[in-house]
Amino acid sequence: MADRAKKIKFLLKNIKNQRESLGYSQEYVALKMNMSQNAYSKIETGKSAITVERLYDIASVLLTTPEKLMQTTMKLSNSD
Repeated sequence: MADRAKKIKFLLKNIKNQRESLGYSQEYVALKMNMSQNAYSKIETGKSAITVERLYDIASVLLTTPEKLMQTTMKLSNSD
């Protein structure tokens, strides 16, 4: 279970890093996703669960793919 939590933490960190590298605010991403900034913040900080559908939506807004956002996560699971 701790391994799963670690993978999710890396995923969320990658999402934040990608958002910041594009110069996007949480507010901007939330607007594009038709949600409040508070709701988006809860996803990015892990206070709300991220669904597969949300992951695809976030990746689209951040001009990337879910696979790239999970890259570090996949490296972790391959090293197990």
